[in-house]
Amino acid sequence: MTGTGERVGIVGGGILGMTLAHRLRAAGMQPTILEAAPHSGGLASSQSIGGYTWDRFYHVILLSDGHLRGLLDELGVSEQLRWGTTRTGFYTDERLYSMSDVLEFLRFPPLSLVDKLRLAGTIMYASRLRDWKRLESIPVTEWLSNLSGRHTFERIWLPLLRSKLGDNYRLASAAFIWAIIARMYAARRSGLKKEMFGYVEGGYDVILRRFRDRLEADGVDILCGRNVTNVHDLGSEVAVQFESGERRLFDKLILTISAPRVAAVCPQLSESERERLHRVVYQGIICGSLLLRKPLADFYVTNITEDWVPFTAVIEMTALVDRAHFGGHSLVYLPRYVTQQDPAWETSDDALWEANFKALERMYPGFDRRDVVATQTARVREMLAVSTLGYSDSAAPPLTTSMPNVYVANSAQIANGTLNVEETVTLAEQQARALASHFRRGLAAPA
Repeated sequence: MTGTGERVGIVGGGILGMTLAHRLRAAGMQPTILEAAPHSGGLASSQSIGGYTWDRFYHVILLSDGHLRGLLDELGVSEQLRWGTTRTGFYTDERLYSMSDVLEFLRFPPLSLVDKLRLAGTIMYASRLRDWKRLESIPVTEWLSNLSGRHTFERIWLPLLRSKLGDNYRLASAAFIWAIIARMYAARRSGLKKEMFGYVEGGYDVILRRFRDRLEADGVDILCGRNVTNVHDLGSEVAVQFESGERRLFDKLILTISAPRVAAVCPQLSESERERLHRVVYQGIICGSLLLRKPLADFYVTNITEDWVPFTAVIEMTALVDRAHFGGHSLVYLPRYVTQQDPAWETSDDALWEANFKALERMYPGFDRRDVVATQTARVREMLAVSTLGYSDSAAPPLTTSMPNVYVANSAQIANGTLNVEETVTLAEQQARALASHFRRGLAAPA
């Protein structure tokens, strides 16, 4: 450790904040994590369902996730990493199809042979594209229609865009879908063949517990239940005010919270900075998870193009994770991505589950409500920053602010991604290097 030893506050104790603290501590800083929730972990945190502990939201690890796998090595949990081959389903025209290999793709009835060739060409082209920046100027609807054709766009792409973005699909650039294709294509062994996904036995609960232990052993303070309400740059240090009335001072402060929250807690920001932060369009998620006595199907993910279905996809985690971890039961996620204005935010959990059960009964003739062991519902309003047109230049928050000792390192800076743990760790490591260099040399950090 050869750094300055500066006291660095990090607001937000998700994977991003924890990785920042880990890297800055290694560079000789004295980080303190300030987390509003009772436990650190953010979107990677766990829940209890039916007496079993697993992730609140569905996560997998890809063979190509180099930064995340490197972190797992450091934490000593790589020996608990397990890999499995999964299958993909597609629900359209009120029928469930398998789309797990080339032959099944070629047999897929809703598309003609020409449509399939253009769809496959779109995926292949996107997976090899590296200059994503220019895609920020192209609407995703235009890009997909030109590559795949109008019929394929209407039958396949548009329902998928709506399920992920709701009405925000009209605002999204082609960089949004490119990032999804590029990441998921990395899970393929070759062509349109099998997928290889991984997980750590025990889920992210195991990873986070090991991460907390490592940080605390290295001298990083993790203060939970600290909801920040005000940040004031005093010139020589930064004052942080908490909802409880407590106040703490730091030499530097890094905000990993959402763009609107940054604007809310930093009254010293300029008007132009506030305008930029409020240009970030966030997509929320309402994710139901249920424990079943028997599987729904044998697909890890089932994509859905029917607009009457009240969830985006069916994620059957136990198509990958050994069901023995859940007493022989099946763990299923039913995510629903929603805009900030969606009335689903005001809908009760009971009403949401009634709609979910009715949809499952219609989709899976073998589904029986009596097989439901337990359910959970997780809601996050500002989950994903949408890659809108011109996002990098007009909306993505810069690292530095007009407050000399206050910085922003949040997921809205992932301009060409889809918000997964690999991209979060990658961003944290990039920003930690820039910040450590700045703190040591007293130079302006790059934006």
